[in-house]
Amino acid sequence: MLLGLLADGNDPRVVTVSSANHRQGRLYFDDLSGERTYSPMRFYNQSKFANAVFGWELHRRLTAAGSPVRSLLAHPGYTATGLQTSAPVGMVKMVFGRILIPLAQTPDQGALPQLYAATAPEVESGQFFGPDGMGELRGSPKRVRLSPAAADAETGRRLWELSERLTAVRFAIE
Repeated sequence: MLLGLLADGNDPRVVTVSSANHRQGRLYFDDLSGERTYSPMRFYNQSKFANAVFGWELHRRLTAAGSPVRSLLAHPGYTATGLQTSAPVGMVKMVFGRILIPLAQTPDQGALPQLYAATAPEVESGQFFGPDGMGELRGSPKRVRLSPAAADAETGRRLWELSERLTAVRFAIE
């Protein structure tokens, strides 16, 4: 609903936050909410994949419409945000919330890829940014690889249409 205002602005951008885990995700269109089967990591990965698909589909639609708005994607790497320790008791909480937490970067560091995508003059619509360290877990912002599955036009179209139907909001780009 803000797209018109953004388009009238100076150097307008939308930054969609995802995760390196989007590469392990997919959309379970027949069980989006996990009512039939649920796994915390599977659905975390699905949500980050959906964010990546949305960001890329927004880029595709904005570009096709000749809009000045750029759609960029970013992920914070492994950042100590509290998400790791809020998981229910189990393997995810033990591994990511206790054992590996010393490897996590601070929230300030984790925000850098998003800030870079939002402010760097040289970025181009459709690019994805994350940390430059090993496994994209921590470090300074750099361009990273988007999963080819996240850029699939049919998946993007399906998610876009489903989102419009579920939210009752038509997101027209003209």
